[in-house]
Amino acid sequence: MSKYGTIPTSSSAGGVPLGGASPLDFISRAKARGASALATRRPWRELADVHALGLPPSLGDAYLRVRANLAHFAMNYAIVVLVVVFLSLLWHPVSLIVFLVCMLAWLVLYFLRDEPLVLFGRVIGDGVVLAVLAVITLGLLLLTNATANILSSLAIGLVLVVLHAALHKAEENVDEEAGRWYAPVPPPPSH
Repeated sequence: MSKYGTIPTSSSAGGVPLGGASPLDFISRAKARGASALATRRPWRELADVHALGLPPSLGDAYLRVRANLAHFAMNYAIVVLVVVFLSLLWHPVSLIVFLVCMLAWLVLYFLRDEPLVLFGRVIGDGVVLAVLAVITLGLLLLTNATANILSSLAIGLVLVVLHAALHKAEENVDEEAGRWYAPVPPPPSH
């Protein structure tokens, strides 16, 4: 029976070990994982809704909006920050190439990996992979002499995200997103 369109999840597919799988198998698995990751993205129309913007009545409300919107628009915000960093590197071609190579390494070694990473016969944990990739990425980008540019673009991206999250009315998002990214904080008892 044909299993057209399915992605094998075991260590062997049809008797062929995944270590020897063709690049097309990897690409189809990567495409499926990328599609599922992007499925958490919210419609850009919802993010850019001008009618949903307004000043929060208090600092506490702004904090609650930021928490709810960071959970609700997490993938959109990540894309915004990456685009800001990418655009800032257009004037530093070496840094842009390093950034793209590092992004490819992150995709292959961390985000699109189905099975544990094995190096010299030992299983490498996700935390170790994350730490090593972060240190290597930061080190390589610092070596390209675009440190100030990268840090300023990250700061600009984060300011844009937090500003939008604070101004976007999130009342309809709070219940839907509670528990997905954080545990909701119970209201203080009234005495």
